[in-house]
Amino acid sequence: MSEDEKTPAREVITDYAQAHFRYFRTADGTVYAQKNGHPVARPMRSQGTTGSHRQELMVGLFKDGFGVFNGTAMKEALDLIEALALTEDVQRTHIRVAPGFDGATWLDLGRADGKSVRIHPAGWEVLTPDPREVCWRRTQLTGELPLPAKDTNGKGLDLLLRLCNFANAQSESLAVAWLIGCLGPSVPVPAPFLTGPQGAGKSTGARMLLRIIEGMSSDLRRPPKDEENLIAAVAAGWVTALDNLSHLTPDLSDLMCCIVTGAETVKRALFTDVDVVLSRYRKPLLLTGIDVGVIRPDLAERLLPLRLVRPKVRRTEAELWAEYEEILPVILGSLLDLTVQVRATEADIPTDLRMADFAHLCAQLDAATGFGALDAYRASLDDLNDDVIEGDLLAQTVLKYAAGIEPGAEVRMTSAEWLHALTQLYTGEDFRPLPKGWPTTGKVLSDRLKRLQPVFAARGVQVDWGRTKSARYIEMTRSAPPAPDEQTEAF
Repeated sequence: MSEDEKTPAREVITDYAQAHFRYFRTADGTVYAQKNGHPVARPMRSQGTTGSHRQELMVGLFKDGFGVFNGTAMKEALDLIEALALTEDVQRTHIRVAPGFDGATWLDLGRADGKSVRIHPAGWEVLTPDPREVCWRRTQLTGELPLPAKDTNGKGLDLLLRLCNFANAQSESLAVAWLIGCLGPSVPVPAPFLTGPQGAGKSTGARMLLRIIEGMSSDLRRPPKDEENLIAAVAAGWVTALDNLSHLTPDLSDLMCCIVTGAETVKRALFTDVDVVLSRYRKPLLLTGIDVGVIRPDLAERLLPLRLVRPKVRRTEAELWAEYEEILPVILGSLLDLTVQVRATEADIPTDLRMADFAHLCAQLDAATGFGALDAYRASLDDLNDDVIEGDLLAQTVLKYAAGIEPGAEVRMTSAEWLHALTQLYTGEDFRPLPKGWPTTGKVLSDRLKRLQPVFAARGVQVDWGRTKSARYIEMTRSAPPAPDEQTEAF
């Protein structure tokens, strides 16, 4: 055959690629390649340690007898394939957990064969998902999970709780509720904060919870020093576990709020002037620490404190993790059984809690098992409100002022007048100095009160803002105590 009659190398590569792979794009324009019949997709331009599609294609061509092609032919073929993929329908990729058809959700086991768990209110099973239903994206943080055990009769969760050092049933029920929430791709879940005295096994307990979802290769991490690195870590995995927190800066606190309930960041694309890269994230968080200092009220509503105690008997790391790895399939199977049971259970949606989806999950868990998770969740939020108040002198002063208001009565003043009244109440007759961070203007006071508004409401104090023809005002009302039960006999 003459040189003119030979098929150009780029056409050979293109024909082979289109015959063995499916190409599609995501909403942000990233093009992915998915081997026919396999649920794992690779970004076209990825060069990470998980392997690029270019490498995957080169290996396939070589093993199937097409030979080795030079870089120019490969680049031309991939450029054409990428351009063609931009005309295809948009499809999402998922890490670890994904929604499926008919109300099902999927859990990626991280296996090379693509086997995953399909979770449905009617049951769960291990299958290879249809690539058009689920496209998994793998990163270095995607660990492998064992095949879950069937017919565990719930003993796996008992084994897990026996290994952890939770202080009470309240923390145990909230830990189980959080694990179930992690298997739902559309349910924002509060971030567990494992706390307790030194030596209580906080890091070990956090690793055990984390590895049920992310596999034995996953581990805790120190908080990154800046927002960009933390967002990159969040985007590369499902559960982000931060260990040994000792201080929460305002920026880190705000970022954690965004991670729990969802947000989007925009940054300039590399080597361009006008193109941007969107990063959307809403992922489960897991935190450990003894004391993080003052907790801001907006983060307090998104935390789930889990108390631990020091164990009476110590075990070696090797012995503990050998036992854990052996029972992990049973733990995962029991968690899946309980998740199916909870999703098939009807329960009223609590309307008084901010994280209503998680509160509903707790109510379903209670209806299915009687764990008391919803009461435990309410109690944990009440404890966190106490922590916020104890760490904020302004909040303490406002509640002290409100205690002098007649129940049901309203006190209305401008922000400047409120600042004067609260400052006088704090300094008192001995004119003690104002603490660092005390509001210096009415505007600063108004902003602080808005942050603390949910905390005040939990203590029966309503703070609202309004306007008259002449000025804006802040109104404070103390709720009347609940009326006694009419059926209660008076003595």
